[in-house]
Amino acid sequence: MEYVVRLNRTRQAPHFSLASGARLVAAVAVLLAATACGSSDSGSSSATGLNPPDLKAQSKLGKTESQVNLVAWAGYVEDGSNDPKVDWVGDFEKQTGCQVNSKVAASSDEMVKLMKTGQYDAVSASGDASLRLIASGDAAPVNTSLVPNYKDVFSGLKNGAWNSVDGKMYGIPHGRGANLLMYNTQKVTPAPTSWSAVFDDASKYKGHVTAYDSPIYIADAALYLKATKPELKIKDPYALDQKQFDAAVALLKKQSANVGEYWSDYLKEISAFKSGDSVVGTTWQVIANLAQDEGAKVKAFVPKEGSTGWSDTWMISAKAKHPNCAYKWMDWIISPKVNAQVAEYFGEAPANSKACAETSDKSFCDTFHAADETYWKNIAFWNTPIEQCLDGRTDVKCVPYAKWVQAWTEIKG
Repeated sequence: MEYVVRLNRTRQAPHFSLASGARLVAAVAVLLAATACGSSDSGSSSATGLNPPDLKAQSKLGKTESQVNLVAWAGYVEDGSNDPKVDWVGDFEKQTGCQVNSKVAASSDEMVKLMKTGQYDAVSASGDASLRLIASGDAAPVNTSLVPNYKDVFSGLKNGAWNSVDGKMYGIPHGRGANLLMYNTQKVTPAPTSWSAVFDDASKYKGHVTAYDSPIYIADAALYLKATKPELKIKDPYALDQKQFDAAVALLKKQSANVGEYWSDYLKEISAFKSGDSVVGTTWQVIANLAQDEGAKVKAFVPKEGSTGWSDTWMISAKAKHPNCAYKWMDWIISPKVNAQVAEYFGEAPANSKACAETSDKSFCDTFHAADETYWKNIAFWNTPIEQCLDGRTDVKCVPYAKWVQAWTEIKG
């Protein structure tokens, strides 16, 4: 979001059943947050080179305040108002006395802007927002000992480059997903094994290639070049010096001649694959599942070079007016039953290892590779590109995200 989502989502019934045709209806409600999927980074242990303000984590919980103000992706804070069957906020309010006030954000940029106002206590940040919030001092470190359910979070989500600095956690992991290569099994033969299908070999499918519409997609090109152009010495697709960045941009400009559509609305991607307008391109697991349910002859997988992906983290504001309720919320949202509900509704792998036993679809966690850490080691989670190279280099400056945004406009046209 982040699959069945990150758009302006208002979702569907609890437990997003991948098997039910009703998912499409639900999906419609969750529509347009393409940019919602922010950016996170490869799974290294800390954001090397980042020097955030020296803020202290809360040492102990006090009396809960009467409310908590949240910024979230649509589908993360459901209180039954979008669907009476989907409500994990009501019980939280009853148990804690904390009234939940939530604001749905349509993009990571909006999340960062809202958190800077100091009016919100916590945010479900993607990686392209999280490092900005850490670096600016808008997000405080978290005391994970005050979040009992944290102990059951999958190890691969702890101390990530997108949610920690030098071993200090700045949030509580929520869920994760991978950006996959999807192809039409009848029109793309032989079956692809590499991202070359949408890059070097894209001309074979001119006008029928699709790509994710976001500046962070530049990292997908960088990941491909990391494997195919070793002379560029790319270590981290989110840490690109000017030469590496220029190579990725050049590859994407070449690709653009073959792209039929840059997608942000995943329902349009499903429609395009059903009609044949798109035959190969980037997707999310939930999109592939929905497309198959709708009759599209497609498969989706992680190519041999690996993939980019996203991981969302609940972060607490350094200016939180209701920090105790915020901590209660962070523990609640990753509790096994609630985390399972959110994951199925949103279409993502849950963060809590015990959530898999609570899903309504007992194959859900297998489908989304929730417990398969080997799978996630091949996923470079979105992160925020900054001048201080995240791969540890100090002899060069890396291209910051603002320039990725500028380049993306040029790539598209």
